Parts: sequence; C-alpha cells; structure tokens
Amino acid sequence: MPERQNVTAQSQRAFFGRRKGHSLKPRQAALFDSLLPKIALDLAKPAPAALRTLFTGPVESLHLEIGFGGAEHLIGQAQAYPEIGFIATDAFVNAIAKALVALDEHALINIRLHFGDASELLDWLPEAAFSRIDLLYPDPWPKRRHWKRRFIQSDNLRRLARILKKDGELRFATDIGDYAAYALARILRSSDFIWTAECSDDWRKPWPDFGGTRYEAKAKREGRTPAYFIFRRL
Repeated sequence: MPERQNVTAQSQRAFFGRRKGHSLKPRQAALFDSLLPKIALDLAKPAPAALRTLFTGPVESLHLEIGFGGAEHLIGQAQAYPEIGFIATDAFVNAIAKALVALDEHALINIRLHFGDASELLDWLPEAAFSRIDLLYPDPWPKRRHWKRRFIQSDNLRRLARILKKDGELRFATDIGDYAAYALARILRSSDFIWTAECSDDWRKPWPDFGGTRYEAKAKREGRTPAYFIFRRL
C-alpha cells in the first residue's frame, strides 16, 4: 500500500483550473448519484489487464479522451463507433454533468468516465492499452509562469507513450498559437512520437471524423484559428 500512496502523491500535479462553474440542474445532480457510480472507473482497485472487460458490450479497440469539456466530441465518437470503447477523463464538475446527460439520453454503453485529475488515470492504466488518445483544446495556461501546468510536458508524454500501442495516434488540437508551438517542440523532441504531417493542410484542417466542439466554435467566432496535430507512436 505505501507504494501505491507514493504513486498517487506523484500524480497530484493538477493540469486543470477551476473544478466547478454553474450550479448543477436537478437532472444533472441526480445522474451524479444514479449513473456515474455505474460507469466511473475505480482507481482504488488495480486496472484490469484487459480494459475491454470494463464495458458491458464487445469492443474491438480503445480510445482515451483527456479533458472532454462539453463532451460533444466524446459523444459523437461513441455514437459513430459503437465497436470502440471510450475512456474519458475530466476534473470539471460541469463537464462530467454534461457527459452524464448525453450518455443517459443516448443510452451509450461504450463510455467509461474518470472524474478527477488525468495524471491519476494515466498512472493507473495498463501499458499499450489504447489505439488513440485525444487531447482537444486543453487549458493553455497563457502566463509563462504557469507553463509548467500545461498538459504537454516531457513526463506526460512518457505516460501517454506507455499506454499507447505501437503505431497508435496521439491527436492534439489547440486554438492558441503559442501552445501549438510549445507542444510541437516538445513532442518532436520525444523519441516516442513522430509527427505525421506531410503538408500544411495536415495541421490546418481537422481530421476527417472530427465533429468539432463548442469551444472550437467559440474560438473561431473570436478569430482564433485552430491547429490539428496527429502524432504516431513509434
């Protein structure tokens, strides 16, 4: 048990900001009590060697989404690919609430949630479990003194590489040019990933099955241009 406590303590570095915004609506609050316990991951127990056993239906592969926000992308992907199991994490109460409502409305059985810091989840997950990891519009932490809280860091890249299968994809989107350059520089230095882009359209245009998010729509309205990166696990 002391070893587990040490790992957990090392995982407490928070890469998110506030944890709650608007008060929850009655239905959202009710789903925290009724639905979340059924689909939430229990990090107090060891992760199963085969994560597919977490799902009630058969799944062919697994995807991870870190910080799903309004859950538009997560829900759209789960509907489009019922044969894929999705594990998604967010530390924001209202993000979890939105996901729970959508899961309940669409009766989706191929999503499991972690409500908390993604670092805890990354340390819990088994090696080479995922064929894809999505990191969409993470908090840019614009002030230089806060850059250490940006999710794209050398230690997190090693964590992502550990749980991603060979030739699996890490997909990263941001509307902040400084963060795009910051992340690209760090990932290109990594020996675990290679950037798949062959021309500018490969990062200027979203990947074909990307349905967008409300945050992306807001960024475009405010004149910010998103960038879309795909990195392959070596």
